[in-house]
Amino acid sequence: MNPGDRMSILHISPRYYPIAGGSEQYCQEMSESLVRDGHQVTVLTTNAWDIEFFWDPHGRHFTAGGSSHNGVSIHRFAVQHLLWTKWSYAVTRGIMTWLASLPIDASSLLFRLCRWLPRVPGLNRQLANGPPNTYDIVHATNIPADSMVSAAFRYATRHGLPFVLTPFVHLGEPHDETVRRYYTMPHQVLMMQKSDRIIVQTDLERDHLSSLGVPTSTMRKVGVGVSPEKLGGGSGARFREKRGLRTPIVFYIGVQAYDKGTVHLVEAMKRLWQQDCQAELVLAGSMLSSFAQYMRSLPDWVRQRCHLLGFIPEDEKRDLLDAGDVFVMPSRTDSFGIVYLEAWLYRKPVIGALAGGVPEVIHDGEDGFLVPFGDVPRLAEAIRTLLSDGAMAARFGARGYETAVGHSWKRKCAAIKSIYSELCGANPQPSP
Repeated sequence: MNPGDRMSILHISPRYYPIAGGSEQYCQEMSESLVRDGHQVTVLTTNAWDIEFFWDPHGRHFTAGGSSHNGVSIHRFAVQHLLWTKWSYAVTRGIMTWLASLPIDASSLLFRLCRWLPRVPGLNRQLANGPPNTYDIVHATNIPADSMVSAAFRYATRHGLPFVLTPFVHLGEPHDETVRRYYTMPHQVLMMQKSDRIIVQTDLERDHLSSLGVPTSTMRKVGVGVSPEKLGGGSGARFREKRGLRTPIVFYIGVQAYDKGTVHLVEAMKRLWQQDCQAELVLAGSMLSSFAQYMRSLPDWVRQRCHLLGFIPEDEKRDLLDAGDVFVMPSRTDSFGIVYLEAWLYRKPVIGALAGGVPEVIHDGEDGFLVPFGDVPRLAEAIRTLLSDGAMAARFGARGYETAVGHSWKRKCAAIKSIYSELCGANPQPSP
C-alpha cells in the first residue's frame, strides 16, 4: 500500500479489551497498530467479560453499547440466553457435533443452529442491515464463535469484501478428537475454505486445515507476539512482599479450567507437597465454575498452598512474571500460547502439554518441557526437575528469551497489514 492509503477495517471478536486473553490481545494489538498507521478500525464484540457468560446469564459482563479505546471504535452487543437453563448452550453444541459426525452434508442445518452460539441478535442485525461501502475489509477471529463468524462471513460475501479469518483452531491431543471437533465441523470448514485468507498460528494448524480441504494458497502463518517494552519492569520482590511469599513459586496465568491443565497442575503440586516440596502454587486469571468446584473439593492443606489471585492488573502480572520460578500451563486448548512468550521474556523455564500448537512453540529439553496432557506423574517430575536444577532452569529461560524477542507484535502486525494490502490492492479507495 502507498503511505497515503487509508482503509476502513471491520474486526469481529467474541470478547475485546479490557479482557486479557490471548485472542483478545491479538485483536487489540492488531486494531491499535492499524489505527496508529492512520486506518479506521471498528470492532464488533459482545458484552461478555467471563467466557461463561456466553452460556450462563450469571457470568460477569459489560454494559452493551459503544465506546472507544486508543482510537479503536468498539461496539458491544448483548448476549441473549435461551430460556431453558444455562445447559442449553452445551446441549446445542452437543447436537451440532453429533450432526457433524453423521455421513451426510449437515452444513445448512449447522449454519442455522450456530446462530445460537453465542446468540447476539444485535450484532447479526447490524451486519444484516449494514450499508455497503462502509468497510474495505472484514476480519473475524475465533471459529467456535460460530454465530459471529458466520454473520461476518455473510456480510463480506454479500458486499463483495475481502474476508480474513483467524480461526485459532485448537487441535487438542494428536490422537484425540475431543477438542478439535468443536473447531472443524462442516460449516466451520466451509467458511475457512471460502475465506480469502486464513491466518494460522503454526505449521501444525496449517497442515491440519490443509488435510480438511482448506486451500494452502489462502493460508498465512503469522502467530502471536509480545511487546518487550510494555511487558518489562516487573518487580518480583514487590510481588513476594505483597503476597507474603518466601518460597519458590510455580505459577500459571490464564483461564483456570480442566482443558487448560490447571486441575492436573494442582494434582502435580499436591504430589510434590506430599514429598516435602517447599514451592507454592500461584494461579492468576479467571476461574471456570467447574474448576472452582474442584478447588472446593480439595483438603484444606492443599487449598492453603494454592494462591488464587483471580484477574490481576497488568502491573501485578509483570511482578508475578518476575517473581515466579517455573511457569506451567499444560493445556490442550491453545493454538500457540502467548503467555509462554511472556514468561520467556522474564527468562523463566516453561512447561506445556503435547497438544495443540504448543509443541511447535516449546522445544522439549531446550527452552522448557512438554508432557502428555493429563499425565500428572510426568508433570510433577518436570516441575521437580526445574525447581531443583537451577542451571537447567536458567538455560531454558535464556533460550526461551531468544525465542520470545523474535515474536514481537510489531512484526506480527506488519504481517497482517501486508495481508490486508494484498487483498485490498495497492490503492484501496478511502471509505466514506
